[in-house]
Amino acid sequence: MRNSVRLIGNIGNEPEIKKLDGEKKLAKFSLATNETYKNDKGEKITETQWHNLIAWGATAGIIEKYTKKGQEIAVEGKLTSKNYTDKEGIKRYVTEIVVSDVLLLAKS
Repeated sequence: MRNSVRLIGNIGNEPEIKKLDGEKKLAKFSLATNETYKNDKGEKITETQWHNLIAWGATAGIIEKYTKKGQEIAVEGKLTSKNYTDKEGIKRYVTEIVVSDVLLLAKS
């Protein structure tokens, strides 16, 4: 429970699948989550947050085989952060969710 993330949202792009070292798979994709509330004027406001997700092995295989852009899914995983220096020498920071479980909520 120390580093646990649960999200329900829609896949924002076709998952990118990479095969590494033989049969090991990696899936990279984005997930959009929406929060709706009413502002002071009573207007309905929807805010969308975008999340970068990665999945490995069998979980990546499920993502590859059964999901597509726009599909609603639930995921559970952990939050990871890393940094790197780009070609221009600028330090960049990346936050990702490493997915351990996925639940398909809508037919693809």
